[in-house]
Amino acid sequence: MTVFLILVVAVALLAIVTYNRLVALRQNRKGAFADIDVQLKQRYDLIPNLVSTVKGYASHEKDLFEKVTQMRAAAMNTGGSMADRAKAEGALSGALMQLMAVAENYPDLKANQNFLSLQSELSDIENKIAAARRFFNNATDEYNTAVQQFPAVLFAGSMGFKTEEFFDLGEERKQLSQAPNVNFQ
Repeated sequence: MTVFLILVVAVALLAIVTYNRLVALRQNRKGAFADIDVQLKQRYDLIPNLVSTVKGYASHEKDLFEKVTQMRAAAMNTGGSMADRAKAEGALSGALMQLMAVAENYPDLKANQNFLSLQSELSDIENKIAAARRFFNNATDEYNTAVQQFPAVLFAGSMGFKTEEFFDLGEERKQLSQAPNVNFQ
């Protein structure tokens, strides 16, 4: 009877320690996503100023300005899965890259101090987003690993813990990281 009681207490303690560890890792992951969210909101706030500045020099690029505005709205309003959110952010990043490419065609714009400041700020925010995304994905990996490891795998499902999605920009990000094809014909 004493051995059985010791075994029950040991299993209960193991379950408690495992549960607390999984809760801590899940909270770490949520905090990491909150960091991404803060950076994304800063980018959303910057985009109208950037579009307005470029619009003053390149008013005939109306389709591009509408695309950037639509992608911003879509990214801001995307709910649902992490994959949907990442896809919307990737599309917005692509539209911003197009906007910056258009700006390269206007020497007066490139020399404009307001534009240079906005461009620098956008670059800084993009770097912060990338760092926050790496931290989030690391926290997600750590959490997923803990959920799948023994002995947590014995308790995790019944306690409501499941593996989570990474924040992966997918194909849009891969396209952005490739060098553009330049043809001078």
